[in-house]
This record gives sequence, structure tokens and C-alpha cells, in this order.
Amino acid sequence: MSNLETNVDDALGWLADDYLRVETSGIEHIPATGPAILTANHSGAWGFDGFVLNKVLRRELARPVHLYADKLVFRLPPLAAYARRHGVFSDDPTLGRDRLARGGLTAMFPEGMDGVGKDFSSRYRLRPFNPGFAAVAVLTGAPVVPVSIVGAEETFPKLGEIGALARRFGLPYFPVTTPLPLPAKWLVTVGEPIPAPAADPSYARRSAAARRLCDEVWFTVQAMVDRDRGRRTTPFW
Repeated sequence: MSNLETNVDDALGWLADDYLRVETSGIEHIPATGPAILTANHSGAWGFDGFVLNKVLRRELARPVHLYADKLVFRLPPLAAYARRHGVFSDDPTLGRDRLARGGLTAMFPEGMDGVGKDFSSRYRLRPFNPGFAAVAVLTGAPVVPVSIVGAEETFPKLGEIGALARRFGLPYFPVTTPLPLPAKWLVTVGEPIPAPAADPSYARRSAAARRLCDEVWFTVQAMVDRDRGRRTTPFW
């Protein structure tokens, strides 16, 4: 690992442990063997929750997790080198199907950029999930493990957008937010796995099953987020 990657890793560790005081629960729900797809809500102006989740999972689990991320992550050299080293990928249209077929773990944010692009006034209201993860679950038989992340919305609240800068840098949006992360308390909760339905020979029936699974996971993650928000008397305790 290069000095730059080591510095990024150390900074993430300090942010997670000392600054954001990340509290995790339910890690035991992640299967110790075999394939599974972890699906989490996405929030905060810069999508910082992806790096925190990756750091937590790498430390808590005895097996690797491959996180699917937007290709924008790989446009920043320090983050790109760190992401590649730790199994983050973006160039697989099958969302890690081959990794799952080999018994691996993948993690993703089905809201995509819509999740981190919402304004602070809409915080913790999940955007619709892209059903791609559910289709892959049906095809591979991998269970879906719901994950709730609370705290990212307050760490980097999205207060507005600057369209000119978004166009200048080729970004879907350029947020107006705090210059430094705010010390919100983070709760990362892993729920019980949701079994994937059996793959039907009929494409139409497989698609319908994937849509039902996608909806079930969305409602489960939203309920987990709502519950964990209720656990906090203030975002900064």
C-alpha cells in the first residue's frame, strides 16, 4: 500500500471511530460463507457513506466485500487507488454477478446518485431503488442483506446546487454544503437477509419477482432508517 493510500485509510479510520463515532449492529446477519448482496441507503452531499461503509465492513468481516460505486469515484486519483485496492468496482454491468456466482459478497447503493443528490429537506426519504440488484439476486440465488446508514445526511448536508460548477466538472450536480464534515453520530445497522425467489425459466416471471424483491428491500431499508433516526435524541449526540 502506498503512503497516500495509507493516509486515506488512516484518515477514514479516525473519522469513523473518533469523529463520527460510527456504531454498528447486526453484522452477524451477513453470511459467513456463500454469496450475498448488501444494499444500503445512500445519502450526504458527497456520497461519503460509501467509504465509511467499506471501511467498517473490511474491519468487521473476515471475508472481503466488493462495493459497487459510481464511476465518478475513479476520477479522483487518491480515492481511485484506494477504491481499487479494496475491491470497489464500477465497470461491471452485471453488478458483480460473476463475483456472486463464485460465492462472494457485493455491496451497493440502489438509489444511485439520486440518493446523494436529494436536498437536506428530503433527508432520509429513500429514492426509488434501481431493480438491477434484485434481478441479479434472482439469477444467482444470492440473499439480499438490507443495510441502514443514519448520520451521513447531517455530516454533509446538501443545501443547494451550483449548476455552473456541475457543468464545468461534468458532474450530475455540485452541492452547496459545509466545507468540512460535521460531527454527526452515525448508526450503521445490518438487517436479516431476505431470500431471493427461485429463478423462473420465464423472463417475465423473473422480472416480476425481481420487482417484488426490490420493493420489499426498499421498504425494509426505509423502515430501518426510520427506526434508527428515532434512536437519536439529536444528530450530534
